[in-house]
Amino acid sequence: MNMKIPLTALAASLALLLGGCMVGPNYQRPKVAVPTQYKELPGWTVAEPSAAAPKADWWTGFNDPLLNQLEPMVSVSNQTVRQDYANYQEALAEVQQARSGLFPTIGVTGSGTRERSGSGSLSTGTSTTSSARGGVINAGSLEGNVSWAPDLWGKVRRTIEENKATAQASEATLANATLTEQTALATAVIELRVADANIDLLQKTVDEYKESLRVVGNQGAAGTTPPSDVISARTQLENAQSSLLALGVTRAQYAHAIAVLVGKNPEDLDIPHSSSLPALPLVPAAVPSTLLQRRPDIAVAERQMASENAAIGVAVAAYYPSLSLSGADGFSQSPLAGLLHAANHIWSLGADVSETVFDGGERHAEVAAAKAAYEASVANYRGTVLTAFQNVEDDLSGLRILAQQGDVLDSAVRDASRGADIALNEYQAGTVDYTTAATAQTTKLSTQQNALNVQQQRLLDTVSLIGDMGGDWSASRLSDPGKSSAQR
Repeated sequence: MNMKIPLTALAASLALLLGGCMVGPNYQRPKVAVPTQYKELPGWTVAEPSAAAPKADWWTGFNDPLLNQLEPMVSVSNQTVRQDYANYQEALAEVQQARSGLFPTIGVTGSGTRERSGSGSLSTGTSTTSSARGGVINAGSLEGNVSWAPDLWGKVRRTIEENKATAQASEATLANATLTEQTALATAVIELRVADANIDLLQKTVDEYKESLRVVGNQGAAGTTPPSDVISARTQLENAQSSLLALGVTRAQYAHAIAVLVGKNPEDLDIPHSSSLPALPLVPAAVPSTLLQRRPDIAVAERQMASENAAIGVAVAAYYPSLSLSGADGFSQSPLAGLLHAANHIWSLGADVSETVFDGGERHAEVAAAKAAYEASVANYRGTVLTAFQNVEDDLSGLRILAQQGDVLDSAVRDASRGADIALNEYQAGTVDYTTAATAQTTKLSTQQNALNVQQQRLLDTVSLIGDMGGDWSASRLSDPGKSSAQR
């Protein structure tokens, strides 16, 4: 086929028209008020914000073998993460689909027919009669065609811009889902370890209550203490045993949750009992401005805002006329012999221009809707930033106050343990009644559990702080969807 004439013309038009304007506003990120430092911990900032960012595999700071084993599985096997990954791949494909609108559509068509034709004549009198047997005729055509709608007003380019921003928002959503599931796993593991610590504590308490019951029982048999003391001691023991059994349900539920977070059936993951709690890592806070780059949920909101801004340009482009160019080049011949000869060469060029004169306000409404959607995304972005600052402030205040509470409770545990020992000795000496000894034992257990709960909350707030600071993620990791699409 010889398609030089139409293709040359279209190529020249392409070079000329690709430099067309782009209607609609160009995107600029709105400003937000950012504090210079966090209110809860004045002075807890660093000169280089990147130095305070949690490193890759941030969970290793807790020094827990189970965390180190399971956390890498989240990004691979967690079903929420896999769903968001598929959504991201879909968004990349939509970018490539939008990019195709910048280029001509080229096609080739061919046809062939085989038919029999006949002719004849008959006359009487002075007329003559003649006839000819019809023949079989083969006919065919071969044609290439090109069509292209040049992006005069930037509608296609704004659509690409919109889809790119949407794809980056989807990529940030994937990062946010991964971080969320990782922190959920760390939380579940901490809860499981605390349940194990509670089991150990209650088991030790049950053993102590058994010893107390033995002492009271001996004194009751000797007639030196009333039967009610024996019943009280036995009731105290049975309540502790009941609480110990109830912890088995709690622990099983945490174990099941951990299995699901790493994409396993609950029965496929067996987690042995551990007597040690995770370590409490130190997580320095960066300056607040770094949250705008480190939080994937902020990146999601910012990219959605960019997408909505581009959508305004797509809507505005509907006000302007559209141009469509077409060309065809090929051969047609009947009979088929000699189809590709120059004498059978055919070609055509065409152009269509269309403009909507009246639409009852449809285009105006679409532009207004796009602008309103953009304003809503701006409010969502600023709200997301404010919530991010609140999250970090909450974490920092929790860690600061809980550290003070933990110090007080450590002293309280020591005092309560000593008080319980003294009260039991005094009871055996007959200087106090059993109620005093039992109350001291109950106070000891309650204080120990309070101290354990504070330690648990400090660990959970540390995980929350790491998550609220974005883990080790940064917005600089967002890829160029156009390049990603081409590479895939």
